[in-house]
Amino acid sequence: MNVSYGYGPADEAESARLLHEALDTGITFLDTAYTYGAGHSESLIGKTLSGERQRYVLASKCGLSPQGIDGRPDTIRQQCDTSLQRLQTDVIDLYYLHRVDPRVPIEESVGAMAELMAAGKVREIGLSEVSCDTLKRAHAVHPIAAVQSEYSLWSRTPEHGILQLCRDIGATFVPFSPLGRGFLAGTAKDVTQLDDVDLRCTIARPRFEPEAFRINQQLLTPFEELARDNHCTMAQLALAWLLALENQAMVPIPGTRNRQHMRDNAESVRVSLDAQTMKALDTLINESTVTGTRYTAERMADADSERDVALTAAMD
Repeated sequence: MNVSYGYGPADEAESARLLHEALDTGITFLDTAYTYGAGHSESLIGKTLSGERQRYVLASKCGLSPQGIDGRPDTIRQQCDTSLQRLQTDVIDLYYLHRVDPRVPIEESVGAMAELMAAGKVREIGLSEVSCDTLKRAHAVHPIAAVQSEYSLWSRTPEHGILQLCRDIGATFVPFSPLGRGFLAGTAKDVTQLDDVDLRCTIARPRFEPEAFRINQQLLTPFEELARDNHCTMAQLALAWLLALENQAMVPIPGTRNRQHMRDNAESVRVSLDAQTMKALDTLINESTVTGTRYTAERMADADSERDVALTAAMD
């Protein structure tokens, strides 16, 4: 997403170099979507890496566009065809429903995606930001290979059931924004210092409001100390925490437009955390110690995944 949308303009030539270098670094999973720059991200990958198609697993998404959420079967089929054209490929390895359309039964959306598999246009299907109930209903229509949701030390929504359900059905879990939109890397700024179109000034604003950001930043001093103790960067520590979680098939997808950040992120696989460090991280940064929600109230209300949080609260 970062090379096309969400964090201000990017240099396309530099983004192309980033993609090539990522493959050479050993990164083999690329995640994009139609809505990232209204097709720009897909087109960039297709134009840049079509000759390297056998070197990476390709994921893209449907059901969300700059015009909004649309999970109707006809829309899913149409978006898949145009994505294949932009990506310059015959098949998408993993195709997600980007967001659940509340107007369309999940069974209909997943049914259309299963048809794409049968037609050979898609190899596996996944869901993004879904609740346990939605995942169960979808999985009854067709096996779901992967579930993507925001997950990091400071965004714990998946711990309200979806992680366990993924284990139960054998789905891989794919955390997006595993670095807290730059916060856990120590590179984020508050909204007064960001471009108005930056996601941290729009849908992800609450935690980046000046006062909330000032309070949250106080967590970074002990977090940085833990990183030094483990001989790694703060970003590597945040990613290593995810990779060290037990009994979970986990593929974090940190986005970046910066080649050095990409190389640093890739090195997180070499960081080994002991039980004491894992406990310290879990206690230091979690949704009880962070100020502000991950999205605005309107966006939180639209997130199907947040239904699990509400259910947990009701049970408590």
